[in-house]
Amino acid sequence: MELWDLYTKDRALTGETHVRGKPLPEGRYHLAVHVWIRNSKGEYLVSQRAASRAAYPLMWESPGGSVAKGEDSLAGALREVKEEVGIDLAPEKGRVVFSEVRDEGAPYIMDVWLFDHDGPAGLEKATTDEVAQCRWMDAQEVKALFEAGQLVDAWEYFLAVQGWEGQA
Repeated sequence: MELWDLYTKDRALTGETHVRGKPLPEGRYHLAVHVWIRNSKGEYLVSQRAASRAAYPLMWESPGGSVAKGEDSLAGALREVKEEVGIDLAPEKGRVVFSEVRDEGAPYIMDVWLFDHDGPAGLEKATTDEVAQCRWMDAQEVKALFEAGQLVDAWEYFLAVQGWEGQA
């Protein structure tokens, strides 16, 4: 059973606990993170969701997910990356590059983290089976996957944040 802290739309912690999968109370949000990992070549670590995932099976994305009860955004980002792709990121190398409130589905607050990290792409140290594979991709490879409809919808904001919309 996964537990979440609940927040107001203004990101105030309410002190309420929520069980994942149940409808959120009116006016309440949970916190989620997406984690972009960039190496010194300017490539991003992109992960492919496992075929067994209920939503977006075999689609490409970044590590991320819901922040657990008692975690803040940074702790959730570090945990999700460790679980999904087996990488221990240095907290001081990360920063939030985008944040927004989303009201569709289960309402949530999304923080997008960017971490600089060099290392191999592989799943040997991952602690879940949520990811089928991961690899480093440059901007053009990411954009090509997006245009081919092989990336989860959330990548659209990433392309905008990176200023890739008009690039060939």
